[in-house]
Amino acid sequence: MEMTIIISIVTFIIGGLLTWMSIHFFFKSKYKSLLSEAEKEAEVIRKNKLLEVKEKFLHLKADLEKQVSARNSKIQSVEAKLKQKELTINQRHEELQRRNSEMDTIKENLNMQLDLVEKKKQDLDKLRQKEVEHLEVLSGLSADEAKERLIESLKDEAKSQASSYISEIVEEAKMTANKEAKKIVIQSIQRVATETAIENSITVFHIESDEIKGRIIGREGRNIRALEAATGIEIVVDDTPEAIVLSGFDPVRREVARLALHQLVQDGRIHPARIEEVVAKVRKQVEEEVIETGKRTTIDLGIHGLHPELIRLIGKMKYRSSYGQNLLQHARETANLCAVMASELGLNPKKAKRAGLLHDIGKVPDDEPELPHAILGMKLCEKYKEKPDICNAVGSHHDEIEMQSLLAPIVQVCDAISGARPGARREIVEAYIKRLNDLEQLALSYPGVVKTYAIQAGRELRVIVGADKIDDKDTENLSNEIAKKIQDEMTYPGQVKITVIRETRAVSYAK
Repeated sequence: MEMTIIISIVTFIIGGLLTWMSIHFFFKSKYKSLLSEAEKEAEVIRKNKLLEVKEKFLHLKADLEKQVSARNSKIQSVEAKLKQKELTINQRHEELQRRNSEMDTIKENLNMQLDLVEKKKQDLDKLRQKEVEHLEVLSGLSADEAKERLIESLKDEAKSQASSYISEIVEEAKMTANKEAKKIVIQSIQRVATETAIENSITVFHIESDEIKGRIIGREGRNIRALEAATGIEIVVDDTPEAIVLSGFDPVRREVARLALHQLVQDGRIHPARIEEVVAKVRKQVEEEVIETGKRTTIDLGIHGLHPELIRLIGKMKYRSSYGQNLLQHARETANLCAVMASELGLNPKKAKRAGLLHDIGKVPDDEPELPHAILGMKLCEKYKEKPDICNAVGSHHDEIEMQSLLAPIVQVCDAISGARPGARREIVEAYIKRLNDLEQLALSYPGVVKTYAIQAGRELRVIVGADKIDDKDTENLSNEIAKKIQDEMTYPGQVKITVIRETRAVSYAK
């Protein structure tokens, strides 16, 4: 039994071994066949890859050969150009060498010619010196004296020619410019309404009866003294029927005194305490009236955006006058003239009107600094943020500073038109006579002037010169010099015409 089992086990083992060996030989043969097939496929692939690599190599080689050939051709062309340039440079170098040799030859010739010229110049100098000495002997003058005389004669001739040339230019400018300028000025004046001069130092207060004079004076004059102290105005109570004169140079104070007197007379209670109360109340009313006048003026003229302080100063102009001309009316008139003239010239009329209204604002400041009113007005405009061209027009309308825009001469001209027109201003007799005398004396201070006459209210100065002292050429120069001196040293409205008259008289007697 055990033997049988052993035999069966051995048989099973042997059978398994045989089976394994058969399987092993099968797989081994299969492996060899697969390996051989794989080697064949690998060989085929390797050959294909080698063929592809060779093909790519051949393509790359062809491309490289093309590039090399192209570069070689470029190099050959560049070499050809370089050879051409080298040839050109060599030719130029040879040309320069040839020219240098020619220049050396020319230079030697020039040196020889310069030596010859220098020698001839020395000979000519010697000859000239001999001729000068000979001429000095013949004329009796030295060379320096003759030169001075020649210079003087040339100077006189040049001066004469310059004077005549200036005269021609001035006449030509007058012919071309006067027509248009006069047209614009006349149109501006015709389109602006004007007012005549007013009184500027007294105000007459009318009363119903002379009995009120006693009440105004008060016991021992206490009422009138209180009124004068409160207003700063001199009150003249004389024999003039039904009238009291208020005298003072400040129009605002005169207006305050007039209104206060009017209220006191109407109320009937006149005593020092009441006077102070009424004057304080009236002064406040006048200040409000000043502001209202300034606002109304700016609205009438169509000017907007002014600082309130400038508006107040404009209203204050109502109570200020210059040579009898009301300052506010003068400012309004100048503003309208500026607008018209600016429109005629193609400029901004609103700016011109604004500058014209503000040009005399420096005459009514609250304090009194020692500055010209034009400069003070310019500083006020700068302080209250007006534009630079308007500030310059205000500051330069009397030539205290340089004009920087076309607005400035327009304001200056319109100010002169408003102040110099007939009926605009009046002068105190003493000041008027003094101005005429100053004009005549200024012209008499020049040598050769015999007589002077100020005519046409000082707007023309006739100057008579001696015919034996001044010739015709110097008369025009004298006229220009006198005009410049008057312009620099005197104050006058408008313009002054200077006419220099020279006449030659021949007198003989028949016996």
